[in-house]
Amino acid sequence: MDAEDGFYERIGDGRFRATEATRGPWDAGAQHAGPPAALLGRAVEERPGARDDMRVARITYEILRPVPIGELAVATSVLRAGRGTEVVEAALTPAGADAPVMLARALRIRVAGEPVPAVGQGALVPPPGEVGVTPFFPVPWETGYHSSMETRFTEGSFTAPGPGTCWMRMRVPLVAGEAVRPLDRVLVAADSGNGISAVMDFGRFVFVNGDLSVHLHRHPVGEWVCVEARTSVDAGGIGLADARLHDEKGPIGRSAQSLFVAAR
Repeated sequence: MDAEDGFYERIGDGRFRATEATRGPWDAGAQHAGPPAALLGRAVEERPGARDDMRVARITYEILRPVPIGELAVATSVLRAGRGTEVVEAALTPAGADAPVMLARALRIRVAGEPVPAVGQGALVPPPGEVGVTPFFPVPWETGYHSSMETRFTEGSFTAPGPGTCWMRMRVPLVAGEAVRPLDRVLVAADSGNGISAVMDFGRFVFVNGDLSVHLHRHPVGEWVCVEARTSVDAGGIGLADARLHDEKGPIGRSAQSLFVAAR
């Protein structure tokens, strides 16, 4: 994979072309939800008139349908604007489609002009430099999300059932030729919580998420984001993947995914 590659190519105003780097592990024609989540997050930050003194504190996604690999249009709208907070919606629509396949609603909060006491930072997890690269579970194609992200587990693995703690780093930028932003790093990784903490056999069960919510009390520093995930599943086939998010300086927030669980 060339250094100039990215998950997307920018082809116009609000239009992008997904590359093979976005390909998920289940369908050769569909993206992993991490890259489009990050693309919508970037759209929220880049929208015309976006205030520099605000930061995304919470962003929630509705994954309406699989996101195809191809041309995509991103559109944003402001639902509420105030002195201290605003709510922005972003929609991702494939070329030629009449409805979005993914929606995001972000709460942005104004950053304090004067520092306030930092409270409840929490414990550090072992840094990525202390563990080796962990392979992804077997994927039937060479190029995709699995080859575009570096993964290092300090607890569990993709093939061991149960809780998992995984450091993740982007091998390619979100948009080819453009700098990676702190929010990109979090959102491209956060949708992996249910895979990191899978409690059921991939070959016997599906456990797919129809949503993703990410709360951040600060944005990450450095290249690595850690997803410390746990999955719970009810006998009725509804599950929750809950994760604490970290960088090398400590906790940065949380993510959650609602899961549909069923036998294959």
